[in-house]
Amino acid sequence: MITLEQLQAGIVLPIDKPRQWTSFQAVNKIKAVVRNTYGLKKFKIGHAGTLDPLATGLLLVCIGKATKTIPQLQDGDKVYTGTFVLGATTPCYDLERPIDSYYPYEHITPALLEQTLPQFTGTIMQVPPMFSAVKIDGQRAYEYARLDDPTVTIQPKPVNIYGFEITAFRKGAENGEWRVESGERRVESGEWGAENNPGAAAHSPLSTPNSQLYRNPLGEVPAHLPQADFRIHCGKGTYIRSIARDLGLALGSGAFLSALRREQIGDYTVANALQLDQVEDYLTK
Repeated sequence: MITLEQLQAGIVLPIDKPRQWTSFQAVNKIKAVVRNTYGLKKFKIGHAGTLDPLATGLLLVCIGKATKTIPQLQDGDKVYTGTFVLGATTPCYDLERPIDSYYPYEHITPALLEQTLPQFTGTIMQVPPMFSAVKIDGQRAYEYARLDDPTVTIQPKPVNIYGFEITAFRKGAENGEWRVESGERRVESGEWGAENNPGAAAHSPLSTPNSQLYRNPLGEVPAHLPQADFRIHCGKGTYIRSIARDLGLALGSGAFLSALRREQIGDYTVANALQLDQVEDYLTK
C-alpha cells in the first residue's frame, strides 16, 4: 500500500497507455483515482514524455515531489517497437489522417532495407512532423498544420539513434509473405549484425528479440502494401513518425507509421508497467 506520506514524498507510476487514449486522458484517469483514494483536492501530477493517441506503451506518471524528476526522466533513452507501412504516405506520417499519396514499392526488398538503415543511426538531423507539439514562433506546429500554411516550416534538429533494426518484413497480401527472424541481422550503432559486432548483443537494450508483430491495426492499412516491423533505441526528442517519412524517401518510395509501442524509458520498462485499471489496487493493496 502507498501511504499518503509516500505519495506526497513522490512516486513514479509506470503506465501501459492504451491505444486511442491521449497521455492527458491517462493522467486525468490517475488523478481521479488519487483524489478518490486519498481525498486530496490539490496535488502535483504530470507525465514524462507524451505518447501520441495511436501509440501504446510506457508512460511515466509522476506524483507529488516526483514531478521534479520529470526533466531528468524525459532525458532518458527510449526504446520503441512498431510497424512502418511502405509505398504510401499520410499528412501526419501515421494513421491519424488517411493516406494522401501512393508510391512504387515493388523494388523494396529486405536487402534494400538493410542497406538503407545505416543512414538512420548515430547523430542525424531530423525535421519534426508539422502535426506535432513543436513550437514555431510561440505556437504549436499542429496549429499551423491545421491551417495548411505552406510558408511555415520546422527547422531540423539533431537526434541520436543508437540502434535500429528491422525485426520482420511482410510483402503485401497479394504477394505472399517474407519475414526476417527477430535478431537475425541488425544494425547497432552503425555496425552490421551481431556477428560482426560481438559486443552489441551483450550490451544493447535491443538484444532481446521482439516477437510482437503489428498486423494492420483495426484494418486501417491497405493489405497490398508491404510492412516492416522495427525496434529503435534512441535519445530524447526523436520522432519515430519522422523516421518513417525519411525512410520512405531514402527507399525511393513513401512510408508511414501504422503502429508504435514505447517499450522503455531509461531504466523503466513496459514489462513492469501497470494497466490503468490496476492503479487503484496498486495504491491501496
